[in-house]
Parts: sequence; structure tokens; C-alpha cells
Amino acid sequence: MANMSPRSLVGFAEIHTQAIDDWQEYKIQGRQFLCLAESAFRSKNKTFTTEILYNLIAMAIEKLVMGALMEIGHLPYNHTMHDLMTALEQWMPEAIQGLAEPIRQLDSFQDICDPYACSIKIPTVAEIETMLGLTRQLEQRLEAATA
Repeated sequence: MANMSPRSLVGFAEIHTQAIDDWQEYKIQGRQFLCLAESAFRSKNKTFTTEILYNLIAMAIEKLVMGALMEIGHLPYNHTMHDLMTALEQWMPEAIQGLAEPIRQLDSFQDICDPYACSIKIPTVAEIETMLGLTRQLEQRLEAATA
């Protein structure tokens, strides 16, 4: 066998990330969920209960965060609000400053991971209004951070 010198392992600093395919689609979908939630909230459409609005807002946040993270080549460990915020704190801390904890609190409205011990708290109209403001602010910061 030929005399080969041992190759050193690649270090973390040598790993270069690249955008993950379809990140643009996630951003578009996130904006669509947010616009639908805002429009339904403003029109006071009875079909869109606060529970439904909460779920639209959660989907908007998930899609917006995933789009931003995918654009810079990173993914969260999971898709709870806690996990999404942890990933943003690690990879885009400037975008999430001051928003992480209020967004993490959204997990307290719906914990459905365990089908035998799930809990759902129906948000008030005032809480939905706050959630919409947080989500719009997050969307603007993520857009600025990836521009």
C-alpha cells in the first residue's frame, strides 16, 4: 500500500453553509399566513375564532423563521416556538433580540406533542392582537437581517 500521510479532520470553522432549497417559498407562505390572520382579525370574521387565529399566527412564525434559517443554511432542532427561538438566538441573534421570550410564551397556548397529555388554552382577542404585532415585528426583523 502506498505511503499516505494522514488527513486531518475538517474543523467547524471550515464548514461553509449554503442556502437550503425553497427558502423563498417558506417566506412567501409565512407572509400569506400572517396577512390572512391580520385580515381575518381586522374584519372580525366569526369563522376565524381566536383559536384558529392563534394557529394561523403560529404557522406564520414557523414559516417565516424556517425561511430565514434556510436562507442562511441552518435548521432548528424542532419546530416548537422554543426551538425556533433558540435557533434564531444562535444564528441570527440581532433579529430576535427582545422578541424571543414573548414568542416562546406562545407555546403555552397549545401543547399537543403528547396526544395523551395535551393542553390547549384559547387566547383572548387582546392576546391575538399582541401575537399579530409580535409576528409582524419578527417578519420585519428577519427580512432586514437577511437583506
